[in-house]
Amino acid sequence: MMCKSLLIAVLYVIPVVAGAQWATATSGTDAEFRGLSTAGASVVWASGTRGRYARSTDGGHTWRIDSVPTGSALDFRAVRALDARRAWLMSAGDADKGQARIYRTTDAGAHWSLVYSTQQKGVFLDAVAFWDAQHGIALSDPVDGRFFLVTTNDGGGSWTRVPPERIPAALAGEAAFAASGTCLTVDGESSVWIGTGGGATARVYHSSDRGRTWTVAETPMHAGSASSGIFSLAFRDGRQGVAVGGDYQMVRGGFPNVVLTNDGGRTWRIAKGPLPVGYLSSASFLGGTTSVVAVGLAGTALSTDGGESWRMIDSVAYNSVRFEAPNAGWAVGPKGRIAWWAGIVGLRITK
Repeated sequence: MMCKSLLIAVLYVIPVVAGAQWATATSGTDAEFRGLSTAGASVVWASGTRGRYARSTDGGHTWRIDSVPTGSALDFRAVRALDARRAWLMSAGDADKGQARIYRTTDAGAHWSLVYSTQQKGVFLDAVAFWDAQHGIALSDPVDGRFFLVTTNDGGGSWTRVPPERIPAALAGEAAFAASGTCLTVDGESSVWIGTGGGATARVYHSSDRGRTWTVAETPMHAGSASSGIFSLAFRDGRQGVAVGGDYQMVRGGFPNVVLTNDGGRTWRIAKGPLPVGYLSSASFLGGTTSVVAVGLAGTALSTDGGESWRMIDSVAYNSVRFEAPNAGWAVGPKGRIAWWAGIVGLRITK
Protein backbone atom coordinates (compact mmCIF):
# COMPACT_ATOMS: atom_id res chain seq x y z
CA MET A 1 0.00 0.00 0.00
CA MET A 2 1.38 3.39 -1.01
CA CYS A 3 0.75 6.52 0.99
CA LYS A 4 1.03 10.22 0.40
CA SER A 5 2.81 12.42 2.89
CA LEU A 6 2.96 15.99 4.09
CA LEU A 7 6.28 17.52 5.06
CA ILE A 8 5.88 19.86 8.00
CA ALA A 9 8.63 22.29 8.95
CA VAL A 10 7.57 22.53 12.57
CA LEU A 11 7.54 25.74 14.57
CA TYR A 12 9.15 25.32 17.98
CA VAL A 13 8.40 27.38 21.04
CA ILE A 14 10.58 26.85 24.12
CA PRO A 15 8.37 27.26 27.18
CA VAL A 16 9.71 28.72 30.40
CA VAL A 17 7.62 26.82 32.94
CA ALA A 18 9.28 25.96 36.25
CA GLY A 19 12.61 25.78 34.42
CA ALA A 20 11.37 23.25 31.88
CA GLN A 21 12.95 23.18 28.46
CA TRP A 22 10.62 21.31 26.16
CA ALA A 23 10.50 22.86 22.72
CA THR A 24 6.97 22.25 21.46
CA ALA A 25 6.03 21.87 17.82
CA THR A 26 3.15 22.85 15.60
CA SER A 27 2.82 19.54 13.80
CA GLY A 28 0.05 20.35 11.35
CA THR A 29 -2.32 17.67 12.65
CA ASP A 30 -4.72 17.35 15.56
CA ALA A 31 -4.28 13.58 15.82
CA GLU A 32 -3.58 12.34 19.33
CA PHE A 33 -0.10 10.82 19.42
CA ARG A 34 0.62 7.98 21.85
CA GLY A 35 3.28 5.89 20.13
CA LEU A 36 6.90 7.07 20.12
CA SER A 37 10.11 5.35 19.02
CA THR A 38 13.66 6.48 18.33
CA ALA A 39 16.62 5.08 16.43
CA GLY A 40 19.61 7.17 17.42
CA ALA A 41 19.64 10.90 18.07
CA SER A 42 18.20 11.88 14.68
CA VAL A 43 15.46 9.39 13.78
CA VAL A 44 12.11 9.68 15.58
CA TRP A 45 8.74 8.08 14.75
CA ALA A 46 5.39 8.89 16.38
CA SER A 47 1.96 7.33 15.88
CA GLY A 48 -1.61 8.17 16.75
CA THR A 49 -5.28 8.34 15.90
CA ARG A 50 -6.98 8.24 12.50
CA GLY A 51 -4.19 6.12 11.06
CA ARG A 52 -1.66 8.92 11.39
CA TYR A 53 2.04 8.69 12.04
CA ALA A 54 4.96 11.12 11.91
CA ARG A 55 8.63 10.66 11.06
CA SER A 56 11.65 12.89 11.55
CA THR A 57 15.22 12.27 10.39
CA ASP A 58 16.77 15.45 11.77
CA GLY A 59 16.13 15.14 15.47
CA GLY A 60 12.63 16.55 15.28
CA HIS A 61 13.21 19.81 13.43
CA THR A 62 11.07 18.69 10.49
CA TRP A 63 8.41 15.99 10.38
CA ARG A 64 6.72 14.06 7.62
CA ILE A 65 3.09 13.49 8.59
CA ASP A 66 1.53 10.45 6.91
CA SER A 67 -1.32 7.99 7.18
CA VAL A 68 -1.59 4.32 6.36
CA PRO A 69 -3.94 3.70 3.41
CA THR A 70 -7.30 2.26 4.54
CA GLY A 71 -6.21 2.99 8.13
CA SER A 72 -8.23 6.10 8.87
CA ALA A 73 -10.29 4.26 11.49
CA LEU A 74 -7.23 2.84 13.27
CA ASP A 75 -5.58 4.11 16.44
CA PHE A 76 -1.85 3.42 16.29
CA ARG A 77 -1.00 3.30 19.99
CA ALA A 78 2.52 1.94 19.42
CA VAL A 79 5.33 2.32 16.91
CA ARG A 80 8.73 0.64 16.88
CA ALA A 81 11.52 1.83 14.61
CA LEU A 82 14.81 0.22 13.61
CA ASP A 83 16.01 3.18 11.56
CA ALA A 84 14.72 5.87 9.22
CA ARG A 85 13.29 3.32 6.77
CA ARG A 86 12.15 0.33 8.84
CA ALA A 87 9.33 0.49 11.40
CA TRP A 88 6.21 -1.26 12.69
CA LEU A 89 2.88 0.31 13.62
CA MET A 90 0.45 -1.38 16.03
CA SER A 91 -3.26 -0.62 16.05
CA ALA A 92 -5.12 -0.95 19.35
CA GLY A 93 -8.77 -1.88 19.41
CA ASP A 94 -11.13 -4.83 19.39
CA ALA A 95 -9.98 -7.65 17.14
CA ASP A 96 -13.52 -8.72 16.28
CA LYS A 97 -14.02 -5.23 14.82
CA GLY A 98 -10.91 -5.54 12.66
CA GLN A 99 -8.79 -3.17 14.74
CA ALA A 100 -6.02 -5.49 16.01
CA ARG A 101 -3.33 -5.04 13.38
CA ILE A 102 0.42 -4.64 12.90
CA TYR A 103 1.87 -2.98 9.80
CA ARG A 104 5.48 -2.91 8.59
CA THR A 105 7.40 -0.58 6.30
CA THR A 106 10.89 -1.05 4.89
CA ASP A 107 10.95 2.09 2.74
CA ALA A 108 10.29 4.96 5.16
CA GLY A 109 6.52 4.66 4.86
CA ALA A 110 6.20 4.78 1.08
CA HIS A 111 4.56 1.35 1.35
CA TRP A 112 3.02 -0.50 4.30
CA SER A 113 2.36 -4.23 4.60
CA LEU A 114 -0.21 -5.72 6.96
CA VAL A 115 1.89 -8.37 8.73
CA TYR A 116 -0.45 -9.36 11.57
CA SER A 117 -4.18 -9.27 12.19
CA THR A 118 -6.66 -11.38 14.07
CA GLN A 119 -10.40 -11.29 14.63
CA GLN A 120 -10.29 -13.48 17.73
CA LYS A 121 -12.82 -12.13 20.21
CA GLY A 122 -11.23 -10.65 23.30
CA VAL A 123 -7.94 -9.66 21.68
CA PHE A 124 -7.05 -5.99 22.21
CA LEU A 125 -3.46 -5.15 21.30
CA ASP A 126 -1.65 -2.96 23.83
CA ALA A 127 2.00 -2.82 22.76
CA VAL A 128 4.69 -4.22 20.49
CA ALA A 129 8.46 -4.32 20.94
CA PHE A 130 11.52 -5.70 19.16
CA TRP A 131 14.85 -6.93 20.48
CA ASP A 132 16.44 -6.63 17.04
CA ALA A 133 15.49 -6.58 13.37
CA GLN A 134 14.11 -10.13 13.47
CA HIS A 135 12.78 -10.85 16.96
CA GLY A 136 9.73 -9.13 18.39
CA ILE A 137 6.73 -9.57 20.66
CA ALA A 138 3.21 -8.11 20.82
CA LEU A 139 0.86 -8.01 23.80
CA SER A 140 -2.92 -8.19 24.08
CA ASP A 141 -5.26 -8.11 27.05
CA PRO A 142 -6.12 -11.55 28.45
CA VAL A 143 -8.16 -14.04 26.47
CA ASP A 144 -9.73 -16.87 28.48
CA GLY A 145 -7.89 -15.79 31.62
CA ARG A 146 -4.34 -15.38 30.29
CA PHE A 147 -2.53 -12.61 28.47
CA PHE A 148 -2.48 -13.10 24.71
CA LEU A 149 1.08 -12.86 23.35
CA VAL A 150 2.48 -13.36 19.86
CA THR A 151 6.13 -13.42 18.81
CA THR A 152 8.00 -13.15 15.52
CA ASN A 153 11.40 -14.47 14.45
CA ASP A 154 11.40 -13.05 10.93
CA GLY A 155 11.02 -9.32 11.36
CA GLY A 156 7.25 -9.42 11.69
CA GLY A 157 6.59 -11.41 8.54
CA SER A 158 4.85 -14.09 10.58
CA TRP A 159 3.64 -14.27 14.18
CA THR A 160 3.08 -17.22 16.52
CA ARG A 161 1.02 -17.23 19.69
CA VAL A 162 2.85 -18.06 22.92
CA PRO A 163 1.12 -21.14 24.38
CA PRO A 164 -1.19 -19.69 27.04
CA GLU A 165 -0.31 -22.37 29.58
CA ARG A 166 3.20 -20.89 29.76
CA ILE A 167 1.84 -17.57 31.02
CA PRO A 168 0.69 -17.14 34.65
CA ALA A 169 -3.07 -16.77 34.97
CA ALA A 170 -4.40 -13.22 35.01
CA LEU A 171 -6.22 -11.81 38.02
CA ALA A 172 -9.89 -10.92 37.78
CA GLY A 173 -10.08 -7.73 35.73
CA GLU A 174 -6.33 -7.66 35.04
CA ALA A 175 -5.30 -6.08 31.75
CA ALA A 176 -2.64 -3.89 30.18
CA PHE A 177 -2.96 -0.23 29.23
CA ALA A 178 -2.38 0.92 25.65
CA ALA A 179 -1.62 4.46 26.79
CA SER A 180 1.84 4.88 25.29
CA GLY A 181 2.97 1.52 23.93
CA THR A 182 5.32 1.15 26.90
CA CYS A 183 3.47 -1.24 29.21
CA LEU A 184 5.68 -3.76 27.38
CA THR A 185 9.45 -3.23 27.25
CA VAL A 186 12.45 -5.30 26.21
CA ASP A 187 16.14 -5.24 27.09
CA GLY A 188 19.25 -6.92 25.77
CA GLU A 189 18.85 -9.98 23.59
CA SER A 190 15.98 -11.76 25.34
CA SER A 191 14.44 -10.01 28.38
CA VAL A 192 10.91 -8.61 28.35
CA TRP A 193 8.60 -7.14 31.00
CA ILE A 194 4.86 -6.40 31.04
CA GLY A 195 3.18 -4.00 33.47
CA THR A 196 -0.47 -4.58 34.32
CA GLY A 197 -3.43 -3.02 36.08
CA GLY A 198 -7.19 -3.27 36.25
CA GLY A 199 -7.17 -5.91 38.98
CA ALA A 200 -6.78 -5.90 42.73
CA THR A 201 -2.98 -5.68 42.38
CA ALA A 202 -0.72 -4.16 39.73
CA ARG A 203 1.82 -6.75 38.61
CA VAL A 204 4.89 -7.16 36.41
CA TYR A 205 5.35 -10.22 34.20
CA HIS A 206 8.90 -11.10 33.15
CA SER A 207 10.49 -13.43 30.63
CA SER A 208 14.22 -13.91 30.07
CA ASP A 209 13.84 -16.11 26.97
CA ARG A 210 11.93 -13.91 24.51
CA GLY A 211 8.53 -14.82 25.88
CA ARG A 212 8.81 -18.60 25.97
CA THR A 213 8.37 -18.82 29.76
CA TRP A 214 7.12 -16.30 32.31
CA THR A 215 7.09 -15.34 35.98
CA VAL A 216 4.99 -12.64 37.65
CA ALA A 217 5.57 -10.34 40.63
CA GLU A 218 3.21 -8.14 42.63
CA THR A 219 3.94 -4.43 43.06
CA PRO A 220 2.72 -1.73 45.48
CA MET A 221 1.58 0.50 42.60
CA HIS A 222 -1.83 2.13 43.05
CA ALA A 223 -4.43 -0.39 41.83
CA GLY A 224 -7.87 -1.76 42.58
CA SER A 225 -9.97 -0.30 39.78
CA ALA A 226 -10.33 -0.84 36.04
CA SER A 227 -8.57 2.47 35.35
CA SER A 228 -5.55 2.08 37.64
CA GLY A 229 -2.25 0.24 37.70
CA ILE A 230 1.06 0.27 35.82
CA PHE A 231 1.04 2.16 32.52
CA SER A 232 4.73 2.22 31.60
CA LEU A 233 7.99 0.41 32.32
CA ALA A 234 11.55 1.61 31.72
CA PHE A 235 14.83 -0.14 32.49
CA ARG A 236 18.28 1.44 32.77
CA ASP A 237 19.79 -2.02 32.42
CA GLY A 238 18.68 -5.58 33.08
CA ARG A 239 18.28 -4.94 36.80
CA GLN A 240 17.39 -1.31 37.56
CA GLY A 241 13.90 -0.39 36.44
CA VAL A 242 11.03 1.98 37.09
CA ALA A 243 7.29 1.52 36.62
CA VAL A 244 4.90 4.48 36.54
CA GLY A 245 1.14 4.70 36.47
CA GLY A 246 -1.76 5.63 38.68
CA ASP A 247 -5.36 6.15 37.59
CA TYR A 248 -6.20 7.75 34.24
CA GLN A 249 -9.55 8.93 35.62
CA MET A 250 -7.73 10.87 38.38
CA VAL A 251 -5.29 13.00 36.40
CA ARG A 252 -3.98 14.87 39.44
CA GLY A 253 -4.78 12.28 42.10
CA GLY A 254 -2.45 11.60 45.00
CA PHE A 255 -1.44 7.93 45.09
CA PRO A 256 1.65 5.72 44.77
CA ASN A 257 2.51 6.21 41.10
CA VAL A 258 6.20 5.19 40.91
CA VAL A 259 7.62 1.81 41.92
CA LEU A 260 11.22 0.66 41.54
CA THR A 261 13.17 -2.56 41.14
CA ASN A 262 16.87 -3.31 41.52
CA ASP A 263 16.69 -7.03 40.77
CA GLY A 264 15.28 -7.17 37.27
CA GLY A 265 11.64 -7.06 38.34
CA ARG A 266 11.57 -9.83 40.93
CA THR A 267 10.64 -7.37 43.68
CA TRP A 268 9.25 -3.84 43.63
CA ARG A 269 8.90 -1.00 46.17
CA ILE A 270 7.39 2.47 46.22
CA ALA A 271 9.86 5.27 45.46
CA LYS A 272 10.92 7.29 48.50
CA GLY A 273 9.46 10.53 47.16
CA PRO A 274 8.46 13.21 46.77
CA LEU A 275 6.44 11.60 43.99
CA PRO A 276 5.18 13.19 40.75
CA VAL A 277 1.68 14.60 40.49
CA GLY A 278 -1.11 12.28 39.41
CA TYR A 279 -1.43 9.83 36.56
CA LEU A 280 1.70 8.98 34.53
CA SER A 281 1.55 7.20 31.18
CA SER A 282 5.21 6.93 30.13
CA ALA A 283 8.76 7.05 31.49
CA SER A 284 12.25 6.96 30.03
CA PHE A 285 15.77 6.93 31.44
CA LEU A 286 18.00 9.61 29.95
CA GLY A 287 20.25 7.23 28.07
CA GLY A 288 22.40 5.20 30.47
CA THR A 289 22.17 7.74 33.28
CA THR A 290 20.29 7.55 36.58
CA SER A 291 17.96 10.37 35.53
CA VAL A 292 14.38 9.58 34.51
CA VAL A 293 11.66 11.67 32.89
CA ALA A 294 7.99 10.68 33.26
CA VAL A 295 5.01 12.27 31.56
CA GLY A 296 1.24 12.24 31.90
CA LEU A 297 -1.76 14.46 31.46
CA ALA A 298 -0.68 16.54 34.48
CA GLY A 299 2.72 17.33 32.97
CA THR A 300 6.36 16.27 33.08
CA ALA A 301 8.30 15.02 36.11
CA LEU A 302 12.07 14.63 36.48
CA SER A 303 14.13 12.41 38.77
CA THR A 304 17.93 12.56 38.95
CA ASP A 305 18.36 9.68 41.40
CA GLY A 306 17.01 6.66 39.58
CA GLY A 307 13.36 7.42 40.28
CA GLU A 308 13.53 7.82 44.07
CA SER A 309 12.56 11.52 44.23
CA TRP A 310 10.81 13.72 41.68
CA ARG A 311 9.92 17.29 40.81
CA MET A 312 7.34 18.53 38.34
CA ILE A 313 8.97 20.65 35.64
CA ASP A 314 5.92 21.60 33.59
CA SER A 315 2.15 21.13 33.41
CA VAL A 316 1.68 20.41 29.69
CA ALA A 317 -0.10 17.13 28.87
CA TYR A 318 1.92 14.41 27.15
CA ASN A 319 1.24 10.71 26.54
CA SER A 320 4.68 9.32 25.75
CA VAL A 321 8.35 10.20 26.23
CA ARG A 322 11.58 8.73 24.90
CA PHE A 323 15.25 9.61 25.42
CA GLU A 324 18.23 8.34 23.45
CA ALA A 325 20.71 10.37 25.51
CA PRO A 326 20.59 13.14 28.14
CA ASN A 327 20.37 15.76 25.40
CA ALA A 328 18.24 13.78 22.94
CA GLY A 329 14.63 13.33 24.05
CA TRP A 330 11.12 13.71 22.66
CA ALA A 331 7.53 13.69 23.91
CA VAL A 332 4.16 13.43 22.17
CA GLY A 333 0.60 13.98 23.28
CA PRO A 334 -2.91 15.22 22.51
CA LYS A 335 -3.88 17.50 19.61
CA GLY A 336 -0.82 16.68 17.53
CA ARG A 337 1.60 17.78 20.23
CA ILE A 338 5.26 16.94 19.56
CA ALA A 339 8.20 18.29 21.57
CA TRP A 340 11.93 17.86 21.83
CA TRP A 341 14.05 18.23 24.94
CA ALA A 342 16.12 21.40 25.07
CA GLY A 343 17.46 20.76 28.57
CA ILE A 344 17.19 22.45 31.95
CA VAL A 345 19.60 25.14 33.06
CA GLY A 346 21.81 23.84 35.86
CA LEU A 347 20.67 20.21 35.54
CA ARG A 348 23.46 17.77 36.42
CA ILE A 349 23.25 14.30 34.89
CA THR A 350 25.23 11.40 36.36
CA LYS A 351 25.90 7.92 35.05
